[in-house]
This record gives sequence, C-alpha cells and structure tokens, in this order.
Amino acid sequence: MRDLKVIIDADACPKSVMSITQRVCQVHDIELWTVASFNHQINSEHHITVGNASQEADIQILNLTQKNDIVITQDWGLASIVLAKGAGAISPTGRVFSDKTIDFLLEEREIKAKYRRAGGRTKGPQKRSSEDDIRFERQFKRLIEEIAKGLS
Repeated sequence: MRDLKVIIDADACPKSVMSITQRVCQVHDIELWTVASFNHQINSEHHITVGNASQEADIQILNLTQKNDIVITQDWGLASIVLAKGAGAISPTGRVFSDKTIDFLLEEREIKAKYRRAGGRTKGPQKRSSEDDIRFERQFKRLIEEIAKGLS
C-alpha cells in the first residue's frame, strides 16, 4: 500500500506500539516514518530527529502528513489538524480520532486545563496494559482497511 504512509509522534510513543506498528506496516507494505526530538533514540528506517523546542515534532509531522496517511499520536491538538488534512489519526491506546469527536475532546482538554490553572487536580492516564496493545492493533488494522478502501 504505497499510497499511504504511517507517521509516529515518537516522543511519547510506547515501545510496544512502535513494535506493533512496525510489524503491521511491514506486513501491509506501508512506509513508516517516526519523528522525535534528539532526546530519544529511535530505530527506524525513516526517522526524523528534531530539536526539543515546543511543537517542533508536531510541525515536522504536519509537514510530512498528506491526505490518507495515518498519524499515531497522543496529542489531541495535532490529531485535529491531521484530520483537517484528510489523514487518519489514532492514539497509542487505540482511540481512533474522528471529525465527529475531536471537537468534544479539545473542549474537554480546555476545561481540564482551566480547572488545573485554578488549582484543581485531575487524574493522569492509567498505567498501560496489554489490553491497550490489543485494542491499538485491532483499531490500527481497521483504520488501515478503511483508508485502503477509500483509495481503491
């Protein structure tokens, strides 16, 4: 499937997700790109190292992203821009971002940030589980199939 590529926001991507993605991309003959700051050691054929300035990796990812690509990221803001470019976006936990849900997620993020700025405390993410890996792989394969159908 040379008509699409997968791009990983590798700064905060779990190793298990990186392994799953590499395996699935190899099976489906999909080009895989990783982008991370120089603080991370990533073993990938197509890897771009950026500085550690705020949003530097996100900007590089957006420059690489084209319609029908898939971006793996935990960043809801980045996911919203990726969706606007006509690409797919999925989180390392297997949440497929969509035009129907992204506005709600961004609004939720803003409400929580406002609450924290006012002195409130919110819970962080739960510890990663093997179920997260299973869900990610299942949803990632499904997203590839959906995009592949649109290309044919």
